Amino acid sequence: PYRGSWLDFEFDPKDNLYVRIDRRRKLPASIILRALGKSTEEILDIFFEKVNFEVKDQTLLMELVPDRLRGETASFDIESNGKVYVEQGRRVTARHIRQLEKDGVDHIEVPVEYIVGKVASKDYINEATGEIIVNANQEISLEALANLSQAGHKALEVLFTNDLDHGPFMSETLRIDSTVDRISALVEIYRMMRPGEPPTKEAAEALFESLFFSEERYDLSTVGRMKFNSSIGREDAQEQGTLDETDIIEVMKKLIAIRNGKGEVDDIDHLGNRRIRSVGEMAENQFRVGLVRVERAVKNV
Repeated sequence: PYRGSWLDFEFDPKDNLYVRIDRRRKLPASIILRALGKSTEEILDIFFEKVNFEVKDQTLLMELVPDRLRGETASFDIESNGKVYVEQGRRVTARHIRQLEKDGVDHIEVPVEYIVGKVASKDYINEATGEIIVNANQEISLEALANLSQAGHKALEVLFTNDLDHGPFMSETLRIDSTVDRISALVEIYRMMRPGEPPTKEAAEALFESLFFSEERYDLSTVGRMKFNSSIGREDAQEQGTLDETDIIEVMKKLIAIRNGKGEVDDIDHLGNRRIRSVGEMAENQFRVGLVRVERAVKNV
């Protein structure tokens, strides 16, 4: 930014996504989203596609999107209406996908073991007791499946991930995030920015607001906003100098897409990614610093 705190996102060697504010110690990136008021379910909804399962006549059916199978090795026979499309142990090819699409196959029967280990996209609750059977972002076990069936849940929604181009990065990041709601996330950010000071709800909210969302403290500049918008593919907010929720989410999405093998990394040394600061701009900045000092001195008198 032209003025204000730096917000850096990075992956660690374990492929968890972290955030740094002003080069301080890193925090799980999901803390920023929680501080913006997002729940685990909403975060998963932003970053993942879903796979729907349905229990019908004692069998487990999976909603089929043929293109998602590309390059996978079938762990069971992929069949529909008695016709076997891909035999167990065979790799799914483009020809198999074309055949599935041509025949309009939208659901296939899968063994119960297939869903074990998959990650739930939302909370599943026992309506009779109010008890949570499976939390959002929790792996589904055989025991959880039995409890879901007992509670009358016939449809299940899990996250779609693979090793090719849909990594489980944000799901894994949420697992190392100790915060559970907006307030705990704000307090964690406050502790990182102001170590040793006792956090209060009001102070934590005020600090987070001033970091990236206050026009007095933060400014991308017109050129910075234009470059930023072209990088994340955003059309609106042309005059907006501060960051907003969309900016932060789109940056994280872009970084995850690059990690998934889509898109290219910018060259930090390329002159197109550098900016010349004019004399007027620098003078304006010095005037601003001086006026802020005067304001502080007047307030303290």
